Amino acid sequence: MTTLQAGDKAPDFKGVDQNDQPISLKAFKGKKVILYFYPKDDTPGCTAQACNLRDNYQSLLAAGYQVIGVSKDSVKSHKKFETKYELPFPLIADEEHIIAEAYGIWCERKFMGRAFMGMHRTTFLINEKGKIHAIIAKPDTKNQTEEVLNAWG
Repeated sequence: MTTLQAGDKAPDFKGVDQNDQPISLKAFKGKKVILYFYPKDDTPGCTAQACNLRDNYQSLLAAGYQVIGVSKDSVKSHKKFETKYELPFPLIADEEHIIAEAYGIWCERKFMGRAFMGMHRTTFLINEKGKIHAIIAKPDTKNQTEEVLNAWG
């Protein structure tokens, strides 16, 4: 799991989203960022999480939050996921898991008795100054927005 803590400077990142557009944390300076890492596009938990954020997106924007999803899936996979569920926020393709490693959430996972390296579902709340406000280590995929709002206080 991550060694980052609330109060730490959030690692900067650069990547491309589902529209093959460049995206970086620096571009969101002065905004509150909900940076959520998820294992795989179009799986039950990941879909529930993305749709919860989608359903509350306008109110999150109105409150000054920017939502950014990150997984190891490709740009093409993200585009299909975005289109299928009408997701209004960027999804970063972290195929080489560089961003996940910078945030310390690329680690061993287990599924059906098999161990493998993968992305640990984790949400980082980053304040306007680029510092981590809170970390949600095991987000409730169906209630992600509520958890985020509670964590911001």
